[in-house]
Parts: sequence; C-alpha cells; structure tokens
Amino acid sequence: MFSIRAIPAFSDNYIWCLSHDDSGQALIVDPGQAEPVEAYLAEQGLTADTILVTHHHPDHTGGIKQLQSAFPEVRVTGPADSPFKGTTNVVHPGDEVVWHGLTFDVIAVPGHTLDHIAYFTSSLISGRPLLFCGDTLFACGCGRLFEGSAEQMYHSLKNLRELPDETAVYCAHEYTLANLRFARHWLPDDEALEQFERRCQNLRDQDLPTIPTTIADEKALNPFLRWDDPAVVAAAESYCAKHGLPASSERDIFAAVRHGKDHF
Repeated sequence: MFSIRAIPAFSDNYIWCLSHDDSGQALIVDPGQAEPVEAYLAEQGLTADTILVTHHHPDHTGGIKQLQSAFPEVRVTGPADSPFKGTTNVVHPGDEVVWHGLTFDVIAVPGHTLDHIAYFTSSLISGRPLLFCGDTLFACGCGRLFEGSAEQMYHSLKNLRELPDETAVYCAHEYTLANLRFARHWLPDDEALEQFERRCQNLRDQDLPTIPTTIADEKALNPFLRWDDPAVVAAAESYCAKHGLPASSERDIFAAVRHGKDHF
C-alpha cells in the first residue's frame, strides 16, 4: 500500500517520498529543492498532498514555496516556534500527524537546531517502523550543533535510541562514508565498523544510498550513540585527557565524540 523512495538533491541531500499506492498521493520530507521532486512525482504519476519539515535550514525547506504553487492543496507540516514560516500545519512535540491511516508521532530533537523535530510511525513501511530524523541522527553520525548544546543533542539521541531496534532510520544526507572515516579513526579496532564501511562503499560504488539503516545498526555501530560502550568511553577518556575536557558522565562522553568529529 505504501512505497518509499529517496529523491537525491543538491550534492548529498535525500528528500524522502512516501507514496500511497492506491490514491497516488505522496508525502514529501524536507524538500530543499522543488525540481527533483516535481520530476519524480511526474514520472511516477503522483500528487504531493503533504510535506513534512524537520527544521528550518534552507536545504530542507527551499523548495516548499515552488511545490505549493505546483500543488496548491498541499499541507505543509512543520515545527512551531521555527524561523521557517511557510508551514500551514504547525505541530509541537507530542502531537500526531495522520496521513492515509499512518500516525506519526512528533518528537523533539533539538541540538542541530532548536526547532528540530522528528517523525516516527510504528506502522510498518517496507516491513519496519519508520523514523524521519532530518539532520539529528545520521548513519554512524549525528548533526553538528549549530544552535543547540551537547546536552540537548545527547538527550535527543537518547530518545531516538529508545525507539524499537527494527526502526528504519531515514536521515536527510548521504554522509555515511565520511562519518565512517571518523568512526574508524576513533575506533580503529572495531571489526563491525570495518565490515559496515566495506558494505557502504560497495553501495556508493553502485550509486546506491546507504540509507536507511536501523536503530539496532546505529546502537551497534554509531559512536555518537555508544556513550556507554567501554570502547567508546576509553577512546573518549583518552581524548578528553589530551584536550582538557571533562569525561565524568555519558553526556561528557557524547560531547567528546562530537568535539572529536568537529576537529577531525
């Protein structure tokens, strides 16, 4: 009944298109560009009736005005108290978004930006629950802290880490190989990371997305979610000792990994 596809945009963005096969209607997530979305919808014979916005950055919102012109009835759902003012359906954390029988929970995930939200549905899409997380959680990475604090991002990721293991993680960028270069530097003896890197390199060599991963994958591989993993803790404690940073809490361990990536 539902299909999901990545629409590439810019150099490394993914705009997600979730389509309802029976009606031919489509839900679009974070359309930073309109043209590739319009081309894909026309090719597939789909009509956009809903847009989900995770945060205000232009590479996630820049195509919305043009899509509203092309699809005048489209509903634009996005976070309240956001610098982006093009939403027609403002939502707050704890709200629900219903689309063709699917219910998405709105989750606050500040850190990358203060208005950042994610959308989670426990309904099975391609056999799994689904998370649209924008620029908060990436495959083996997390978003830079442009507006929020390490404390906020830690709590945001902690909330996402508690989602069902089988949840498919649909993030907004193809950053996986770059994230893995840092992860392998931080944890050079991690064989699972090495195997995952080979798998992702093979996908990219075929021009295929490395996304989605799953929450289980990220808990096992992503150093930004492994603040209680002894290997990550040991690497962070060594890093903190060299850089004069605290390492006495899980938040400190996360902050050390983020600091390490920022200066990698």
